[in-house]
Amino acid sequence: MTAAPRATRHDTTVPPTVRLSVLLWLAAIAAGAVEALVWLALPDPPTPTQLGLRFSIYTVLTVLVLALHTGRNAVRWAVAVLLGGIGTLSLVVEPLSWLAVGGSPTAFLATVDGPTLLITGLRVAHIAAVLAALVLLFRPPATAFFSRNRGR
Repeated sequence: MTAAPRATRHDTTVPPTVRLSVLLWLAAIAAGAVEALVWLALPDPPTPTQLGLRFSIYTVLTVLVLALHTGRNAVRWAVAVLLGGIGTLSLVVEPLSWLAVGGSPTAFLATVDGPTLLITGLRVAHIAAVLAALVLLFRPPATAFFSRNRGR
């Protein structure tokens, strides 16, 4: 009979919660990228410079998210703050401001065009993926993984 492998201080086995969190972060980034492309169908599309900047940011964030597999706690916190905090704030400021000045969701839905409705759906999916990924990143198995690999 073989004994189960003993966990070490630098256990590199990535728990399912972290793997799922990574997939959800990547889904959120993909939703943002698709949203940026859908904006091209609107009357005031982003400039090539704006698109280039946005996709450069998505590339850096993708590399950071993929680095979660290393188990470095600093990476976990960078992802949590940059994507979970600042990124989420950037997604909700515009709709919350619109609601604060009297925007009507019912009127919006009654008059919205296809691309704008798609952008709205992508934004909702993006936020949902971020929130789920953030929760998973701080579940006990994930916390144990990042604690075991501290100092790597």
